Amino acid sequence: MLKIAHQPIYQHPLPEGHRFPMEKYDLLPKQLLHEATCEEDNFFAPEIPDDQFIFEAHEATYVNDLYQLNIERRAARKIGFPLSEALVKRERIIADGTLKACDYALANGVAMNIAGGTHHAYSNRGEAFCMLNDQAIGAHYLLSKSNINKILIVDLDVHQGNGTAEIFQQNSQVFTFSMHGKSNYPFKKEKSDLDIPLNDNCGDDEYLKILQKVLPQLINQEKPDFIFYLSGVDILATDKLGRLGCSIKGCKQRDELVISTCQKLGIPMEISMGGGYSPEIKIIIEAHANTFRLAQEIWF
Repeated sequence: MLKIAHQPIYQHPLPEGHRFPMEKYDLLPKQLLHEATCEEDNFFAPEIPDDQFIFEAHEATYVNDLYQLNIERRAARKIGFPLSEALVKRERIIADGTLKACDYALANGVAMNIAGGTHHAYSNRGEAFCMLNDQAIGAHYLLSKSNINKILIVDLDVHQGNGTAEIFQQNSQVFTFSMHGKSNYPFKKEKSDLDIPLNDNCGDDEYLKILQKVLPQLINQEKPDFIFYLSGVDILATDKLGRLGCSIKGCKQRDELVISTCQKLGIPMEISMGGGYSPEIKIIIEAHANTFRLAQEIWF
């Protein structure tokens, strides 16, 4: 069964002005239930996790300061949200969603987190609405298991996974791959194991041609035991914060390529949703829903 982490956003409300597009976290499961892609049993509610793997992905001083709301003002501004106990609690719960999804993926092949994709969180600081890097935390958790020796992180958000790249720069067991908008934030990129920067207005044909060539080669080269997929839909031409030119159809084909490749090779995968900032919420929901539909269809 496809298992999906979902923690309603409004249980931990954000300040006014920060709601859109956060409402997608509540609307997406409603859509999946309405269309019968999922049933209630598909969803699970993450909780506050054991901090062990949070401290393995992040420096202790930073984590302790974050928990105590003791982040220096300038650093806190880079996060983008006004810090609060509720917000930090939500971030920890998001990380737990990915941790538990890792176990479900090992058992079932794939599992998903409706939140997550907090790839701008560094080992020692937060940036761009990211405080704790959920997939980095999940990777450390998986590496504690005897049967997981190599992990591939496939980050296809329009923004480079700069925090993820920094966290694993000295870790040969985790290969970081980011394909992103060349001109997009972050304007100072970190060095992933493989970065593919794309020019503005890169459309479906070019995008898919590159990914179709690179991903199988990468998997064959690295032979990962587990794959994390960050499936941001901010590659759409309609996205307010992206500069690429993909269509909803092209975005769906991207997801199909990644998910079907993992399924055919029998590589378990965890999917975190990532960004999506088109002006119309229905476009965001449709693009994200395609990822969940495909995971259900391809794996089950």
